[in-house]
Amino acid sequence: MFLVLAGALPAAENAATPAPAKIVFVLPIRDEISKPLVYVVRRGVKEAMEAKADLLLIDMETNGGRGDAMMDIVEILDQFKGDTVTYVNRKAFSAGALISFATRRIYMATDSVIGAAAPVVASPEGGVAAMPDTMEAKSSSAIAAMIRARADRNGHNPEIVDAMIRKTKEFTMDGVKLNEKGQVLTLNNKEAERAFGTPPKPLLSSGTVDTVEKLIEKLGGTPAKVVRIERSGWEKLGAWINAIGPILLIIGMAGIYLEFKTPGFGLPGIIGIAAFALYFFGGYVAGLSGMGWIVVFFVGVGLIALELFVFPGTLALGITGLACMLAALVMAMVDFYPGMPAVPTVKQLSLPLNDLLIAAAGSAVVIWVLSLWLPKTAYWQRIVAQSASGGKADAKLEADQSARIGQVGVTLSPLHPGGKAQFGDQILDVISQGDVIEKGHPVRIIGNSGHEAIVEMA
Repeated sequence: MFLVLAGALPAAENAATPAPAKIVFVLPIRDEISKPLVYVVRRGVKEAMEAKADLLLIDMETNGGRGDAMMDIVEILDQFKGDTVTYVNRKAFSAGALISFATRRIYMATDSVIGAAAPVVASPEGGVAAMPDTMEAKSSSAIAAMIRARADRNGHNPEIVDAMIRKTKEFTMDGVKLNEKGQVLTLNNKEAERAFGTPPKPLLSSGTVDTVEKLIEKLGGTPAKVVRIERSGWEKLGAWINAIGPILLIIGMAGIYLEFKTPGFGLPGIIGIAAFALYFFGGYVAGLSGMGWIVVFFVGVGLIALELFVFPGTLALGITGLACMLAALVMAMVDFYPGMPAVPTVKQLSLPLNDLLIAAAGSAVVIWVLSLWLPKTAYWQRIVAQSASGGKADAKLEADQSARIGQVGVTLSPLHPGGKAQFGDQILDVISQGDVIEKGHPVRIIGNSGHEAIVEMA
């Protein structure tokens, strides 16, 4: 039995342990909502997940943009399981307003505005134009249903989504008409934070905060570890590359096919490799593929080359190489997030498989056309001439090797089992049948393996 006096405890044990600083990721959604922005959001969400961030804060100021890009961003935000907040930094119109419903809370700056999310189409004269009524109804219904699901999940009023999208929607709360039929709902910061219901609850906004820095201090505490995701020009380039992904695959497949059909290494191979490199680069910039699948692809190319040129007829190398190439082309465009199972779902595979099928059909047509057209060109005739010249050289080498069979010479180095031996005036690379033959020992040529003579002790 022992007694510990309270006063004898170390001071550190009496003091409260300070809470660790919260990790806050700030993700910009600015300007037009487009494919390059999707890449920025994907990169930011994956980095936030890897860092186990406490808060993902969307710093938003946009007039809207493409509906498909908006839905991609919403689905990406679904992957983050921590706290999510949208800060309307002056305006969140159209697609921007709808993205905000994918976050758990919305805050707004002074004099900021959110809403006006009715779908529109690009006008041939530039700018935007209203959709035809039937098209608008279909588009509005589909978009509204998807965003209402996010709004309900995150504690927002789904009726606000309908009022922002549908012109046919009249919206009232507690007897107060907030939106006239024939209009789409748009709210300023004061209107959005007005309380309705019993018990009272803000209509949409959790409050007005002057700056994003003050909001970070309010939500993340002081100090907070803040990581700001910045846009780069590479995302725009990656969007353009991925838009032509199937074309790059067609060029790559056709180039590699022609390279295997012609002697040496030349322009078709360079073009094919460059096309595949661009394809993988686009996936890398988009936040999809990593360096691993690029390595797997070129390992596959190497295995097929070994099958064709070094070990013809083995089949195993070629089949393995083709499997590596196909797996890399598909997996390079699969969207994985931290913590996801390693095996992709059917939905994850749908886009890369679609691109690969398009590329396979396209490359088959291109190769067929080239097989009809190329033999009539001067370029092909030069290739044929080079092949014929190479064939003559091979025939001469084979004749020389056959003439040497039976010749006796002496080893110039030990054979373990390879080395060198002299036959008359010629010094040749030789290889024994597994025996170790000492230097200066007589040997006889009994066959050939490639450019080496096979010898035995004489």
